[in-house]
Amino acid sequence: MKKKSSIIKLVLILAVFAVGLYTALFGIGGYGSAKNIILGLDVRGGVSITYEVTNDSFSAEDFADTRKKLEDRANALSTESEVYAEGDRRIVVNIPGETDAEKTLDRLGQPGKIEFVTHNADGSDKVWLTGEDIESATAGERQDDLTGATEHVVSLKMTSDGATAFAEATKENVGKQIDIVYDGDVISSPTVQEEITGGQAEINNIESADEAEYLATMIRIGNLKLDLETISHRTVGARLGAEALSKSLMAGLIGLLLICVFMIVIYRVPGVVASFALAFYTVLVLLFLNLFNMTLTLPGIAGIILGIGMAVDANVIIYTRIREEITAGTRVGDAIKDGFYKANSAIIDGNVTTLIAAFVLMLRGSGTVQGFAQTLAVGILVSMFTALVISRIIVNALYNLGVKDPKYYGRERVRKTIDFVGKKKIFFSISIIVIAASLIIGGVNHAAGRGVFNTSIEFSGGRSLAVDFDKAYSIEEFTEKVVPSIADIIGSNDIQAQKETGSNRYTIKMKDVDESTMSKVQDMLVQDYGADKDTMEESYISSTVSNEMTKNAISATIIAIICMLLYIWFRFNNIRYAASAITALCHDVLILIGFYIVSRTTVGTAFIACILTIVGYSINATIVIFDRIRDTVNHNVDHKDFVTITNESITTTLTRTINTSLTTFISVFMIFVLGVPSIQEFTLPIMVGIVAGAYSSVCITGPLLCVIGKNVLAVPHKKNLGVTANYTKEKNRRKSEKAAKKARAKKARENRKSAK
Repeated sequence: MKKKSSIIKLVLILAVFAVGLYTALFGIGGYGSAKNIILGLDVRGGVSITYEVTNDSFSAEDFADTRKKLEDRANALSTESEVYAEGDRRIVVNIPGETDAEKTLDRLGQPGKIEFVTHNADGSDKVWLTGEDIESATAGERQDDLTGATEHVVSLKMTSDGATAFAEATKENVGKQIDIVYDGDVISSPTVQEEITGGQAEINNIESADEAEYLATMIRIGNLKLDLETISHRTVGARLGAEALSKSLMAGLIGLLLICVFMIVIYRVPGVVASFALAFYTVLVLLFLNLFNMTLTLPGIAGIILGIGMAVDANVIIYTRIREEITAGTRVGDAIKDGFYKANSAIIDGNVTTLIAAFVLMLRGSGTVQGFAQTLAVGILVSMFTALVISRIIVNALYNLGVKDPKYYGRERVRKTIDFVGKKKIFFSISIIVIAASLIIGGVNHAAGRGVFNTSIEFSGGRSLAVDFDKAYSIEEFTEKVVPSIADIIGSNDIQAQKETGSNRYTIKMKDVDESTMSKVQDMLVQDYGADKDTMEESYISSTVSNEMTKNAISATIIAIICMLLYIWFRFNNIRYAASAITALCHDVLILIGFYIVSRTTVGTAFIACILTIVGYSINATIVIFDRIRDTVNHNVDHKDFVTITNESITTTLTRTINTSLTTFISVFMIFVLGVPSIQEFTLPIMVGIVAGAYSSVCITGPLLCVIGKNVLAVPHKKNLGVTANYTKEKNRRKSEKAAKKARAKKARENRKSAK
């Protein structure tokens, strides 16, 4: 019966995987294919729209506020959008993944003024609210309470001043219409049913979803402080090019295959299962990217890489536990059950901790931070599912089908306990010296006028040069030939080139240079590459990463760390665990920041993604070690002291730490080796962070816990004691069942013997 059930389960899983793989490769009914995933400006291109202020005079504050509100609107279309100032009157909006400039412009909305007005008896209009009084406008659906029919609505939320004005307007106009006027045209005339207080309202009886979305868009875009006109809207190409994307994909595939080979060699049959689980993970992530219309850019790729690391980690924890049980003399079937059972807490705690960070970053972050957080959250959930559900079903099914010999699973080598705690002074000194040295170098750079960081144009802004060429350079040709020539003149590789689709025109962004240097660049382009000097348009551009986006990223990261601290405190019932984990996390971030300072690696949007990747990755290794310490404390029948327990726990989880770090490093390293320079600048810091995270988890967290947690043994986790009691109860129950089964088998044999 078990064999039949196992065969059915395996067939079903393979069938689901086959359907998912087919959908990811080719799509079903035009949906689901990986080629339909929305790619960012860096890997696919999109639509670029340029607005110009038409007001005669305005303040810098009004201009900045208008840019910010356009950024909010663009982010509603894609979290990976770019909005920046070009000169002192123009604002450029780049929407990734779009190919129809006209349609994108309609979706974004034509900026204008919105007013809520009523008509007086003498024919004059009274303006009750303007766009500045509207905080948000969202299209949606709701069911009619009487008929149950679905109707389309627009939900409005006012500012505090707007709420007061709207309450007065609705009080005086019950039963009458209030016109919503956009640049002199009435776009809607809802009838007031009753006085509305509280600052929230709903416009109903809208004919279609498109009409509701149009009305919401017009209201949202109508709260700009300045009047804008569209002076251009065009489709632009990718910054990296198709070749860069194909190389990255090939590198990712090679890295995934190397990980699978590594897992199979180390873990044998479970390694095969883990490889299948990783393939399942990859397919599911591709499908979810399609399902939720996520935009995939370099930060998003970082989230997927981290998800692969988490997926590998979960399998490594499980299979290491199984091998430990087999080494301890447990039968393979029981070792599988015990391995999954004992690995649960470490996997759940580690993933939930990172998931908390992802959700905080989604809620509090903006732009690329949100894009990273979305792919990270999807990756974590999928990795947990493939490890705890898919892997478990397959391993148990294979066991039931006869794969029962311990040689198929291997045994865990018993290591001599390493005295990590005893070497704490050495470890702490190394970290302090490295961090202090990098910060001192940063101070020297700042004093010399070079800046603490080598910030990119995404953070510091710079120059933009638009120019037509006499031939159609591909982005690969331009990147390999023209960009290095510009870099030689300006002394910086921080150059972004983007081609306008359907033309020979390129927009080149670079760091701010003086007029003499810019003239040299222009002359070189004319003489060496056939540029038309008469078509050159030069302007100053602001950063694409706004101050608010940076502040949001920093505040979101701090809040995420605090939330992780609280969760660890709750799960381990001791703030010393949380304090040690967060200290190690800050250590890893400082090491990574120090690397950027010393190496002068360009700090752009990828910098934020790298920091967030390491925050999510390194905490997981620490949780695994702490889980082993907690488990040993709760089973401390030999009355070992805490230092001994800590050293043993770090030593026994060392295989997991090395294997997980190595497999994740492999996947990133392949992208580094085969990638283009901009991708290499992105992956190199992540590799440094992986090494730093492994070091801190092994050499910093445990010893630090011993320094500040001398009384940890006195306060075991009550909830975990309950888990331990349940585990012991479950194990005793299984033993009783085995004994009863043996007794029944013995009695059956005796009965058959008597019958003969």
